[in-house]
Amino acid sequence: MDRSTLTEHYLAELSHSAATASELLGRTQHDSLLATCYQNRFLSRPLFLGHEEREQLMADLETLRTTLFSLPDRLFDGDLGAFARAVGMTEAQIEVILRSQGATATRMARTDLCIDDSGFKVMEVNMTSSLGGMDNGVMARAVLEHPVLADFADRNGLGFADTASELLHTMYTATGFDAQSRPVIAVADWPSSYLNGWGAFLEEFCVHLRTLGADAHPCHIGQLDYRDGRVWLGNRAVDIIHRIFLAEDLLESPEAPALMDQVVSAAATGQVKLFLPLDAELYASKTTLAMLSDEDNRHLFSAEELATLDRILPWTRTVRPGTVTLESGEAVELLDYARANRHDLVLKPTVLHGGKGVVLGWDVTEENWAAHLDAALSNLYVLQRRICPVTELFPDENGQLQPWLTVWGVFTMARGFAGVLARGTRLEANIGVVNVTNGAHGGTALCELQPADVEG
Repeated sequence: MDRSTLTEHYLAELSHSAATASELLGRTQHDSLLATCYQNRFLSRPLFLGHEEREQLMADLETLRTTLFSLPDRLFDGDLGAFARAVGMTEAQIEVILRSQGATATRMARTDLCIDDSGFKVMEVNMTSSLGGMDNGVMARAVLEHPVLADFADRNGLGFADTASELLHTMYTATGFDAQSRPVIAVADWPSSYLNGWGAFLEEFCVHLRTLGADAHPCHIGQLDYRDGRVWLGNRAVDIIHRIFLAEDLLESPEAPALMDQVVSAAATGQVKLFLPLDAELYASKTTLAMLSDEDNRHLFSAEELATLDRILPWTRTVRPGTVTLESGEAVELLDYARANRHDLVLKPTVLHGGKGVVLGWDVTEENWAAHLDAALSNLYVLQRRICPVTELFPDENGQLQPWLTVWGVFTMARGFAGVLARGTRLEANIGVVNVTNGAHGGTALCELQPADVEG
């Protein structure tokens, strides 16, 4: 079955029960790991995805990944520094990133997508080791305790991939450690982020990783020591640094590069394994989506690659003066077109995350939109075609179905599909950027599984 049919059948069965939204959530509302991240805001049902849909999506995301990683060669003659400048990194960031290159292209990513009338559409690709959503396996197990969903899932062959388990497998594969050797993992954030709230979540996250067999410990990188040819966290010699800090943290203060340099130097000299190297973040810049979408670059890609890009990637262009081509093939002056079509466009900074700096053209005045466009010319921004997502129905506390807007955060890792972080807001809330910071509810997804699939 497909997504729509599975959803329709589940909601039909749910209508014959007396279950409230709270009851459907089960112990989700009482799990300490989930509570620290979602403030007890959860979707009242999982999203659903059919097997063939998932296989097509995974094939499309793998093509997207390989084309993203091909951009330095195809557009910059292999010059990673030039590529880094083009996607918006500063010289201070580039210096550190070039010293932290991975030996191979990472397979770890979370691609955020919406579904419109034609299918999945990519909003952004998050390619780092700090992806969030690693708790969705906990969420899936919790909601599956309700008998209505449990019976529906059993009869329809539905299951899930445990993202945290897939993370550990990917980490061990990338760093060369055997899981049975239980390497010491420092889950390391940036000091300001750790001390301003994320430390509490990482404490809970490491407890969860330890239930999965990992020897994981939370910290910020200022707590690491470097002595005797090793990296230490207290009295523990660290084998792997699971990087929660980001390249953008290098811009926080003049002292930031020196602090991060200690970690990068230790990894470069073999004192510790860094998961993931910082160069992965280059490919998460929204400028890369503009490079893939740009009409001027289409000759660089095969017919099969173009078919995938056309299917899942909305029209995206770097904000700059000059002529661009629309989906119809019409050539227009970009800024004139953008000013006249704000209701159909989104303005996004290239390297920030979490919805920071995003401007929805339909959500601001004409004057305000023009001012944002003018300011974007002095920085690195992209314009992206508005995606008009289909609504999903979710039961409320009275059992009535309410329309919601949802975002699919689809994880891909070493073994392929690695789970879904769902986020949603009520349609009536009229919240433009659907993320937890803006009050979105968190959820997960159940997919049709085949015998060889990894199930939580």
